Amino acid sequence: MRNVIIKCLLCGSFTFGIWTAVFTIYFRNNHVGNQEKIPLKKEDPFIWSLGEKLQEQTFQGSEQIPRPHVSTGSSSKDEIKEQKPILKLRDDFNYLDPELFHGFLKYGLNSIISKRLGSYRDVPDTRDKLCHRKQYPVTLPTASIIICFHNEEFNALMRTVSSVMSLTPHHILEEIILVDDMSEYDDLKEKLDYHLEIFRGKIKIIRNKKREGLIRARLVGASHASGDVLVFLDSHCEVNKVWLEPLLHAIDKDPKMVVCPLIDVIDDMTLEYKPSPVVRGAFNWHLQFKWDLIFSYELNGPEGPTRPIRSPAMVGGIFAINRHYFYELGQYDKGMNLWGGENMEISLRIWMCGGQLLIIPCSRVGHVVKQHITNQTEVAKALAFNSLRVVHVWLDDYKEQFFLRRPDLKSLDYGNISERVELRKRLGCKSFQWYLDTVFPELETAE
Repeated sequence: MRNVIIKCLLCGSFTFGIWTAVFTIYFRNNHVGNQEKIPLKKEDPFIWSLGEKLQEQTFQGSEQIPRPHVSTGSSSKDEIKEQKPILKLRDDFNYLDPELFHGFLKYGLNSIISKRLGSYRDVPDTRDKLCHRKQYPVTLPTASIIICFHNEEFNALMRTVSSVMSLTPHHILEEIILVDDMSEYDDLKEKLDYHLEIFRGKIKIIRNKKREGLIRARLVGASHASGDVLVFLDSHCEVNKVWLEPLLHAIDKDPKMVVCPLIDVIDDMTLEYKPSPVVRGAFNWHLQFKWDLIFSYELNGPEGPTRPIRSPAMVGGIFAINRHYFYELGQYDKGMNLWGGENMEISLRIWMCGGQLLIIPCSRVGHVVKQHITNQTEVAKALAFNSLRVVHVWLDDYKEQFFLRRPDLKSLDYGNISERVELRKRLGCKSFQWYLDTVFPELETAE
């Protein structure tokens, strides 16, 4: 019996050792050895090295914003190289802790710290000081905040909701619509309902009866909205002070203006809230989203760093749009699957079909840049499918620029696009050549 017990203990120790070794190697290889220096001038007050604040896109779960890549303005033919996520190891974390490991597998963030932070916290006001002087009309359009979630960490979701409720004037907050896209975890059922009771009257919870994916889940949320403006947020955000008024004011002046806040980074390991500089959204010929820095000369003028920024593309998860314009413009492409590529599609559609896409620097929203180890194959498949739909509907003759980089996708199925082609004709949209000439001339073609 004694020998059997010893053998069992040895087997258990060996198994645990394998798991902890895998975990340690994963973090060290993926988060330490792939850092890239960004050659920016630190003396410029509007430009500084982002370091670990903004990083390259990686495939993530269906409710995630792609991890951004920062461009310094020069194009590179080597953009097809993928960077791995960056995570700075800290001495005060035990990376062999099974709870930490399972939290990352389950949620893509440090669930231990998230639980310690609880349902609400104060975050630093990261706005430029000139934003503090701005005043907005008392009468603004009302907003419906749409938050879709699937298996989100409970406290991260509660902080999203609580920050909106705490930092949004209630006379412009029509409602918060939570769409549960078939979550499997018990604490997102009765426990969530119980904790949301304090917000009764402002919260609607819709529970999908089958998994729809982020794109169709958002359409479900929008169909239940009654506010003048739809504001889409991810389920692991924390809004900042005076975040909504600048967005609503811009849309009030022009209903065909689609606006995004500046997105601050919440570190997935430490959950530290970190400010981001003024940037604009862009992409490469792989249709991979990235951030472009705004240089100081672009921010000259009376508004300085508070000036709205024309953005060729939006990041996927956080933006505001007039509700009627959202439907007039064609909503989302319902033929897309799960997550990915929808931000490219709606960005091109906004610009090419008569709208404008702007980033409003005086609106700040923090977002957890998650890292998911699982579900990569399903997400990659959906992203390829969705990207092909964008290519065949919107890129015209420039689709070959995409296939030069991704010849492996040329023969893949992308479903029926006839409805989206007809939508483009009905809206009288301009050509992709016009988009390149007018909105994003920096997107260079291959030689």
